[in-house]
Amino acid sequence: MASLVPRLLRRWSVQPAVALCSLRASSPCSDPLFERSWGAAGFVRNARRWWIHSPVRHGSTAVTLNTDGGFARFSVGDPGTRQNGGQEQRQPEKKKKMSKKSKINQLKWFRLKAKKKMKSPNPEVRIRYKLDKAKRKEEWLIEKLRKYEMPRAPEPVHDPEILTEEEKFYLKRTGEKKKNYVPVGRRGVFGGVVLNMHLHWKKHETMQVVCKPCRPGQVYEYAEELARLSKGTVIDIKPNNTIIFYRGKNYVQPKVMSPPDTLSKQKALEKYRYEQSLEHTSKFIEQLEKELEDYQKHVALFKKREGAISDEISNEHSTDDDLTTSSDAE
Repeated sequence: MASLVPRLLRRWSVQPAVALCSLRASSPCSDPLFERSWGAAGFVRNARRWWIHSPVRHGSTAVTLNTDGGFARFSVGDPGTRQNGGQEQRQPEKKKKMSKKSKINQLKWFRLKAKKKMKSPNPEVRIRYKLDKAKRKEEWLIEKLRKYEMPRAPEPVHDPEILTEEEKFYLKRTGEKKKNYVPVGRRGVFGGVVLNMHLHWKKHETMQVVCKPCRPGQVYEYAEELARLSKGTVIDIKPNNTIIFYRGKNYVQPKVMSPPDTLSKQKALEKYRYEQSLEHTSKFIEQLEKELEDYQKHVALFKKREGAISDEISNEHSTDDDLTTSSDAE
């Protein structure tokens, strides 16, 4: 048994050994007579019991006093974790994920609610439901279109070349005779249009840009945008929405012919679709607002007529009563 004590002490770490020494030193019965009577086995057993049942501290147990608001409050723990006058920081609650069945039930409830409004006997309820739905769609389309806005990078100042009237007339006639052109369709101005312009300018000085379909006045916006992106010169804008561009006397083909601050072909088509949908939705909203205003005017006029008829009926009843009272008096 005596040979067992050194083995146990070697197995334990430094901290249990120090604890055993401190326990043995602080024991009231530390005389050699007691040690002989207690024995090595009893000493190890009691030391192990003390080590297991000793209180273990996790973290800080500092006691802080808070006197804000005229009240004394004691709190146990790390004072750094408490802020805003002793209130603990509350973590944001995580949103509970809805099950598939609950989502389906919620959609069914919304559809039933919409169906009731659409089949309501009151025309104002039906019009207001359509109007709210159209406005929500308009907001959604505006948010979608914001993703396609390309930020303009700071570009060097472009110094346009000065052309005389004779040169402009000659370039105009040359551009009208030649058949090379670049179409600008429903996608509008994007990187591919500028790329085609530079490819035409590789062999020709002038070229035509045909804008179809084009709203009234939109051709001037296209001309300004293409002149900024291609660094070309606008010679003439025809009534059939055709622009004649001149590449310039000191033209040098750029390394990157498609500007980085333009949309791709696919994104330009997506933007056009959202713009078309937004245009039709805004027209539909105007139509519904006018319809709602007309209905409210009709209701007000109907109530006014009902009031006038009720007044006439009340006047007739009063005259009949007067006649009956006069006859009774005679």
